[in-house]
Amino acid sequence: MCSDDRPKLSDFITNMDQPMPLSRKLRLLGRNLWIRVVKRQNCCGHNGEPGC
Repeated sequence: MCSDDRPKLSDFITNMDQPMPLSRKLRLLGRNLWIRVVKRQNCCGHNGEPGC
């Protein structure tokens, strides 16, 4: 799901559909989006997690 191309909305939605508590999803989403912003990359390196 991580590639050199732009992130896809379908991948984002699929990752958010993972079976885990909402609080954990939101925490992972925030962490992974922050990693992407700080590193200025399209991928955080955590394939399959929310926000990646």
